[in-house]
Amino acid sequence: MNLVFKALSDPTRRQILHLLRIKPMTAGDLAEHFSLAKATLSGHFAILREADLIEGNKSGTVITYMLKVSVLEEALLAFAETVGIGLPKPMLLKKATGKAK
Repeated sequence: MNLVFKALSDPTRRQILHLLRIKPMTAGDLAEHFSLAKATLSGHFAILREADLIEGNKSGTVITYMLKVSVLEEALLAFAETVGIGLPKPMLLKKATGKAK
């Protein structure tokens, strides 16, 4: 989960994920949306791959990236459970009697 949140912490990587939600895109197609050096974008792709949020299929010299929605969903659900979102509120206990309030 830490790798996913590291990947999501950067606005450029979030924009890449947003673009890939629409459709799979080549690295060149994605590069047209940013004014960044190819090496910088390549670094962003590497972080997203490391977090398992995208996968790339290479055909010759062209890499087509696609979003791995299931991994993103799993990470967000795990985070929600960690902070208790969507779970019933725990009952408060009295210290002396051990009975619920």
